[in-house]
Amino acid sequence: MGSNSEVARLLASSDPLARISEDKPYAELWMGTHPRGDAKILDSRISQRTLGQWIAENQDCLGSKVKDTFNGKLPFLFKVLSVETALSIQAHPNKELAEKLHLQAPQHYPDSNHKPEMAIALTSFQGLCGFRPVEEIVTFLTKVPEFQFLVGDNATIQLKQSLSQDSQAMASALQSGFSHLMKSKKQLVVEQLNLLVKRISQQVAAGNNVEDICGELLLQLHQQYPGDIGCFALYFLNLLTLKPGEAMFLEANVPHAYLKGDCVECMACSDNTVRAGLTSKFIDVPTLCEMLSYTPSPSKDRLFPPKWSQEDPYLSLYAPPVPDFAVMKMEVPGSVTEYKVSALDSASILLMVQGTVTASTPTAQAEIPLKRGGVLFIGANESVSLKLTVPEDLLIFRACCLL
Repeated sequence: MGSNSEVARLLASSDPLARISEDKPYAELWMGTHPRGDAKILDSRISQRTLGQWIAENQDCLGSKVKDTFNGKLPFLFKVLSVETALSIQAHPNKELAEKLHLQAPQHYPDSNHKPEMAIALTSFQGLCGFRPVEEIVTFLTKVPEFQFLVGDNATIQLKQSLSQDSQAMASALQSGFSHLMKSKKQLVVEQLNLLVKRISQQVAAGNNVEDICGELLLQLHQQYPGDIGCFALYFLNLLTLKPGEAMFLEANVPHAYLKGDCVECMACSDNTVRAGLTSKFIDVPTLCEMLSYTPSPSKDRLFPPKWSQEDPYLSLYAPPVPDFAVMKMEVPGSVTEYKVSALDSASILLMVQGTVTASTPTAQAEIPLKRGGVLFIGANESVSLKLTVPEDLLIFRACCLL
């Protein structure tokens, strides 16, 4: 809310006319051409008012490979998210399923594209991501009887037996356990959740540690979404806390939820989400349970490390295994007076998170002042020179498409 939000702080810093209301939520900053949030062009000398319009009339700016591969469209959407209340437990469909869902229910699935995405933490960032190792789930089934009650005896036995079986048996046990939980009757969920919340609250009041059953987090989720089945899903999913600069990549069909913190997010240009809990929006439990990838992994395996550049000591690259997007992070010390943003064979979008510079490029008529919260669109094969106007460190993220 208000200036607690990194989105609001970036907005206030970059736009002197922005008035931040302390009682209003500032949740998402979108940078891209998605029809639900096409970026506005601030330069009044340019006749097109939005980035989508400008790209449609200046196709070469995408780079030849990107233009041909993605039919003359910018393939990624770049965002900053500020999360105070948990975002829904969800997964994103692959291309084939996205097309099918869009045809069947366009009001809930607004486009036909897939939506792999990556989150890079700006502050300490907490999220759920992918299925936990089955051993951990079995431990929770033992320690949390309310959870076991909803998963059911048969699925519980199947999960325990799968520990000594192959990965296919494990995936099958996970699917049956998770599906059984998510399809529980609302009244039963509310009853079991109330029992669990009461038990944990008494333990906390008595000064006992409830970390082994994620007690504090469960109380927090229940407070935000009373009686919601999503509160129990945390016993199935890995809990990650990313430090600034750490990232997680969410390919199609991986269940996840963002719980708290600020991040830079990049994704294929889509708004397709299949939700199943921690939300008041449309939920589609059968589709979600059917589509998920039931592959357990330790939480550390869900971290997505960047690669350091050989040529540029200040640059690291987060390049997930999808063609639609990659993100570069540039951390430039304040002692450097000028920094060159190299040309790429792809359009890119640059976000200033920290620092004050003037940007110049051979095609711009004048220097462009950029400070915290400033966003710059860079056409393919264009380099940009940044002159530091204040001697403080720069932190810059750049979304692009590296085909």
